[in-house]
Amino acid sequence: MIKVLINGCNGKMGQELAQAIKSSQDFEAVCGVDRIDTGDNPFPVFTNITDIDIVPDVIIDFSVPVATFAILEFAKKHSIPTVVATTGFSDKELEKLENYAKEFPLFRSANMSYEINLMAKICQEIAANSRESDIEIVETHHNRKIDAPSGTALILADAINETLDNSMHYEYNRHSKKEKRDKKEIGIHSIRGGTEVGTHSVIFFGENESLEIKHTCTSRGVFANGALKAASFILHKEPTKLYSMNDMF
Repeated sequence: MIKVLINGCNGKMGQELAQAIKSSQDFEAVCGVDRIDTGDNPFPVFTNITDIDIVPDVIIDFSVPVATFAILEFAKKHSIPTVVATTGFSDKELEKLENYAKEFPLFRSANMSYEINLMAKICQEIAANSRESDIEIVETHHNRKIDAPSGTALILADAINETLDNSMHYEYNRHSKKEKRDKKEIGIHSIRGGTEVGTHSVIFFGENESLEIKHTCTSRGVFANGALKAASFILHKEPTKLYSMNDMF
């Protein structure tokens, strides 16, 4: 059995991951980390990193950036392979993740869904063959999501931009602009409301026609199962780089 520490174990994704592990024959949740111990988990929950007295085989992180870096220090100290599924990192924080990846095996993805990463590949192909299109990305999530745009929207935008020789810039807010749309921009729009798990659309606008690629997620279990696949993948890797879904595929 692969022993797992869940960072952010009391959050929605932490609980979803705990259920996925409970249903698995290959994994065991041996402990969790969160701000408080609600007493609802079947495993020990630590509210202080320094109190952790269990060394797992792998750490899976579904938390917030500040909590991610706290657990990464623990992972570094004990050389524990880690899967980071948290979103909302700044560019400087992403650089820090790259540095941690040189110290111990580290995997990061803003979205653990196979289909989302397939969608990114499809969007790259469309972008390569439709270079004159205006490109807009719309993402919708539940009203408790704290970061915008979503990490997944940026995965899609970055994939398209890579195909277009990184010549595009991202436009997040047009309300203060009094000028026509720049051909070199990718518009990214965030909608928050209700209990929406996650919907992402990429729209390519041409002359008198448009093409939309859309992904809708109806269960967080998709991300939990993807995180477990990533955990199996990273378990015996060398710390040569920050691994991603592309490496796993």
